Amino acid sequence: MKRIYTSLTLIVGIMIMLAAGCINADARSNDKKQKDVNTSGTVRELTSAEFNTKVYDLTKEGLDYLGTKPAIVDFTAKWCGPCQRISPILDELAKEYEGEIVIYKVDIDKNQQLAQAFGVSSIPAILYIPLEGKPSMTVGSRDKARFKSEIDTKLLGKDK
Repeated sequence: MKRIYTSLTLIVGIMIMLAAGCINADARSNDKKQKDVNTSGTVRELTSAEFNTKVYDLTKEGLDYLGTKPAIVDFTAKWCGPCQRISPILDELAKEYEGEIVIYKVDIDKNQQLAQAFGVSSIPAILYIPLEGKPSMTVGSRDKARFKSEIDTKLLGKDK
């Protein structure tokens, strides 16, 4: 009888350890997914499929923003000089505005249909998506001060 009790105790103990390991693995997985969604302080390149799950689902009617924070989408290409000049600025802004906005980039050569859906004919094209109100698009290179001004007014609703 003592042997059965010891065996049962051992089995229950192993089951508890395994369950705890699974819970911790799930928590780590959820933490990773949450960081991915928030793009914590980095500019994240999106594919069309990711765009449809994180920004706007273009397979459905209407534009309902899917994010939880205001966003910038930089329509860009590797061969575009002005695009390459603003890329480090966007990296800096992603860090400075971490927790307030998210910044994505979309390579128009890899995602031509996405660029066409937003009428992108010149790059860099910057799509500003506030949580409330309509999105707006600007075209052309800009310096960091202008980006900050546009973020503050278009996305965060701050006065100049």
